[in-house]
Amino acid sequence: MKKIEIGSTGEYFACQYLIGNGYRIIERNYREKFDEIDIVALSRDSTLVFCEVKTFLGNFNSCESLTPEDNMTSFKIRKTKRACEMFVAKHQNFFNLRRGWRIDCAVVLIDNNFCDYKVTYYENI
Repeated sequence: MKKIEIGSTGEYFACQYLIGNGYRIIERNYREKFDEIDIVALSRDSTLVFCEVKTFLGNFNSCESLTPEDNMTSFKIRKTKRACEMFVAKHQNFFNLRRGWRIDCAVVLIDNNFCDYKVTYYENI
C-alpha cells in the first residue's frame, strides 16, 4: 500500500474516532497555499479543532525507535498553526470567540494486515 493510501486510511479512522466522541467534521485535507490541515472539526463544546493525523503501519507491540508522535516537530506545528490562522480568518462562522480553537494530534497505528487499528488522541498540542 502506498504512503498516501496509508495516510488516507489513518485520517478515515481518526474521523471515526472524532465522530464517536461527539465531534462534527467540517472539512478534511484543507489546503492553504503550502500548508494543509488533515481534519477540521467542532468539538461537543463548539471549540474549533484542527487535527493533524499521524499514521503508522506495523505491529502494535513492537518498540520502534521512531513513533508517529515524533513526526509532530516544531516546524510541522508552526506550519499547521499558520494554516489554522488562515482558516479562522476565512471561516469565522465556525469560530466561537469564547471557545477559541486548538490543534490536536491523532496518532493512528494500523496493523500490517489492516484488520485492526488503534487511535491515540492528544488535545491542545
